[in-house]
Amino acid sequence: MAITRERKEELMAQYIDLLKQSDAVFIAEYKGLSVKKLQELRAEARKVGGVVYVTKNTLLLKALAEVGMAVPEAQMNGQLATSFSLGDAPSVAKTLLDFAKKEDLLTVKGGVLGPKFLTVQEVDALSKLPTMDQLRAQLVGVISAPARNVASIIAGGVRQVVNVLDAYTRKDESAEAAA
Repeated sequence: MAITRERKEELMAQYIDLLKQSDAVFIAEYKGLSVKKLQELRAEARKVGGVVYVTKNTLLLKALAEVGMAVPEAQMNGQLATSFSLGDAPSVAKTLLDFAKKEDLLTVKGGVLGPKFLTVQEVDALSKLPTMDQLRAQLVGVISAPARNVASIIAGGVRQVVNVLDAYTRKDESAEAAA
């Protein structure tokens, strides 16, 4: 069914807006996937800061070109579901790949990170990177480790002084008891 020129312009504007907001974009073919399964994918992607749209190939290709992202035209055939990462790209990539493993009818074709096109292998490598929350936790651990070590050393020194004073006190008490 043909769509009107106005609708095409709306879709182009929507795609361009999403592309400008996205850290990364992932392209998957969903040939034969049911609407229910596609809704499940959308719900899972939403949980990790992504959105999934069934896109018009030619309009998406034009929108990608307009924002300076390159995708080989060979990747833009078939029924495409495009995942836009609005937050954490590795999480969205992982969600998409995990869903594709469960559903044989969904095939990840690649992605775009910045101006670079990502192959399926690169999308897989991206999905294995730690999430932003994990990176933040690691950074906090690295920053707090020296402070924790200094506090431990100071506490150890104080403990030794207390032990020495306690030993002198016990020595004096035992000498008084013997006398």
